[in-house]
Amino acid sequence: MTEQEKSAQRSILIVHGGDFKPAEEVYMDEASTALLAGVQRDYPDQVEAFGKVGMALAYYGDIGNEYLRSKGRHYDERLDIGDRRNALESLKKISQRKRFGLQQYDKLRGKSAVPEAIADVASPLFGLLGLTTVLVSMVAKDFALYLSGNTEFTKQVRERVRNKLMELLRRGDKVMLMSHGTGAAVAYDVLWQLSHGESYRDEFGAAKIDVFVTLGSPISDDMVRRRLLGAKRRSTERYPTNIITWQNVSAEDDYYCHDKTVADDLKAMMREHVISSINDYRVYNHAMRYGKSNPHCSLGYFIHPRVAKIVVDWIEKPTLAL
Repeated sequence: MTEQEKSAQRSILIVHGGDFKPAEEVYMDEASTALLAGVQRDYPDQVEAFGKVGMALAYYGDIGNEYLRSKGRHYDERLDIGDRRNALESLKKISQRKRFGLQQYDKLRGKSAVPEAIADVASPLFGLLGLTTVLVSMVAKDFALYLSGNTEFTKQVRERVRNKLMELLRRGDKVMLMSHGTGAAVAYDVLWQLSHGESYRDEFGAAKIDVFVTLGSPISDDMVRRRLLGAKRRSTERYPTNIITWQNVSAEDDYYCHDKTVADDLKAMMREHVISSINDYRVYNHAMRYGKSNPHCSLGYFIHPRVAKIVVDWIEKPTLAL
């Protein structure tokens, strides 16, 4: 192993989801605090090692906020920040990993499987009718715009994520790309661009990210996947070729990932030998937002024992020459 390989920086790049987002520094602080809390709770001996990991955020919240406001949506940022803080403090009080199970989840106020059940039924039907973006726009107007095609919004969002990832890869970092909700689709598209895009493949085509983590991801939905980059290509050009391991975490009752698994949908990636492993995990998200259960909340994913294990397993993995 060379000295350069020994000294390679490990970095986690977070790609947030859709809907309104607080300022960049606020979101970054919340996300890193939640991740740290999970490591402190379950792996206290790894806190020091986690502290040496670089943390970065591919932020496009200002672009999304502007679009949503243009559609008549209102956003009270101070209230949102306060409620996020309350949600995080409540999650931090869960002191044992075993308390993130079904028994405690069933006690949460406002818990409901109805939105996910509706998504299960409606998504295939709307897909057959060619109305997927209509369905998505009912709950996520910004994601519907992202999926609608080669819009300026789509270009700007991808550019924000792409620039951050390219910066880390150029520096030679060992990267964990952690994405939530809409951000998982954006991250996937950016990975595809770096693998196959004419403007990027010469420089980044051989680059690899250690782990692609998707939290509450809509990629498992067939109608969404058909709108991602590469969907109409053949063989290895259909998929990103720069992921070593994919860890997909989906929460019960999270309508955004109503189909909980990606390994079965993307098994061709394994068959084509463009990825080493794809693993699916089903969890319970204990986040409470505005007094009721919110199984899609990013904070509930970031602090979850499964995510803490994914992060620590990666930290403990020896750095190999690639």
